Amino acid sequence: MRLRALLDTGALGLRLLGGEDELDRTVRGVMTTDLRDPSRYLSGGELVLTGLAWRRNAADTEPFVRLLVGAGVAALAAGEAELGAIPDDLVTACARHRLPLFAVNESVAFATITEHVVRQVSGERAGDLAAVVDRHRRMMTSGPAGGGPDVVLDLLGSDLDLRAWVLSPTGRLIAGSKVSGPALPVEVCARLAAEQLAAARTGRRGPHRLTLGASTYSLFPIRGGGRSPQGARDVRETVLSDWLLAVEADAGDWPDERLDLLQGVTQLIAVERDRRDAARTVRRRLAQEVLELVQTGAAPAEIAARLRVAAPVLLPGLGAAPHWQVVVARVEWDGTDIEAGPVAQSLLEEILVDPRTTGPEPSDRIAVAHSGDEAIALVPLPAVSAEHDGSESGIHADVLLDGVRDPLAAGLDGDGRVTLGVSAAVHSAEGLRGALEEARHARRVAAARPGRVCAAGHQELASHVLLLPFVPDDVRRAFTARLLDPLRDYDRRHRAELIPTLEAFLECDGSWTRCATRLHLHVNTLRYRVGRIEQLTSRDLSRLEDKLDFFLALRMS
Repeated sequence: MRLRALLDTGALGLRLLGGEDELDRTVRGVMTTDLRDPSRYLSGGELVLTGLAWRRNAADTEPFVRLLVGAGVAALAAGEAELGAIPDDLVTACARHRLPLFAVNESVAFATITEHVVRQVSGERAGDLAAVVDRHRRMMTSGPAGGGPDVVLDLLGSDLDLRAWVLSPTGRLIAGSKVSGPALPVEVCARLAAEQLAAARTGRRGPHRLTLGASTYSLFPIRGGGRSPQGARDVRETVLSDWLLAVEADAGDWPDERLDLLQGVTQLIAVERDRRDAARTVRRRLAQEVLELVQTGAAPAEIAARLRVAAPVLLPGLGAAPHWQVVVARVEWDGTDIEAGPVAQSLLEEILVDPRTTGPEPSDRIAVAHSGDEAIALVPLPAVSAEHDGSESGIHADVLLDGVRDPLAAGLDGDGRVTLGVSAAVHSAEGLRGALEEARHARRVAAARPGRVCAAGHQELASHVLLLPFVPDDVRRAFTARLLDPLRDYDRRHRAELIPTLEAFLECDGSWTRCATRLHLHVNTLRYRVGRIEQLTSRDLSRLEDKLDFFLALRMS
């Protein structure tokens, strides 16, 4: 569609401020942003909508406009709701770079413009199916939340006979149409999410297809903030946060018109997704404020006051401040400089929601901040959970990742890691600093374990394993090599199985009889092997100190 057609549509509330000679430009899409540098998410031809939150002063304007022009956008539309009149410096910069500039009346929501552009662009290519996209307007008009993704999915079912679902990156069911029938089983959701993440990591062109049993599913990514595969600097910046649309159909033989239509549907759902992300701002800010108070050593009374503000936001209707647990997460990628804090924040907000639940409401009770490369969650526990000090009804590290491990492993694709640590529950502001450090220590314990997705809880911090993550790598290697390399060399030459014998001997607490039984050996053979271990290492396995050294060497190797 042309920019001139947008200006001629009175319901969009657009007023031209500059660029009258450029109104025949073609609009290929739309993006809403308040980033100071949105260029990584632009692929060219977009109408960019902005509330001007990126502009702190006039000096910010020229770089912003130059980035948009360099990305090849069609035009810029600035909202009047935040600042009133559009700043003169923005008008001047757009004129200098021949970038058409519109003012958006404060009475018109960006969602209205987004839906109109998507409908027109998709409708022009979809022929008769444009009527379906036109009906999707209900998502934007049926109430303050726009009706949600369910409205769009219902229309797909009623108009095109397509069963469809919206899933989170961990496989949690966000929405499904009423005509989609029974909800997808949890294991199917996890498989679909894993397939989408794996396909995104390998750069395969979508839609991605997967056959499970008698059903074939086509998967379409739903990217927030107008992100596009071409605009993203690195797919790992968003792969663990994008939703997906799963359609029970084989899109391999679809005509281009229907594929374009489904792409338009994902953009409509992305608008709702961005709304929900915006709703997390308050909870994120609360968590950030509490975290900063804790880390700067603020007085307990000040922290307690902030917790009292957070409690009713996270658990509406709760009479008193609950107990709290702290969860720390870290996402790491091999050999990259990707800013990991926001990635971990988005992912932790999703992980802390039970994958068996549906809809957005459970995530409304999660407050997650990020500090550096870490994400820190402040999780309230209702009174019934607090009675057990979090041990029964709170968050358990050993089950936290059970339902999301497979999708995450597919998204990490061999070059990323997710590690989490969980604190015990605390009931006062005084205990929050200790809970934060406890969760961080637990995460380090998880990081010392093999595997791409690991978690550890506070229960494990009473064990010797607490010490192992803090041993420097070079010390660790030297210690294990000094004790175990002679045994490994001997095993390679003679197939003597001294290492397995040593492990079994220590696990049996030095009991000759139990160890021999476990290894199916005569006790004299066991004595010979242990004697050989002592001879090769100059250690005495009857001494507690030497037993402990061997035990730690085996755990660190």
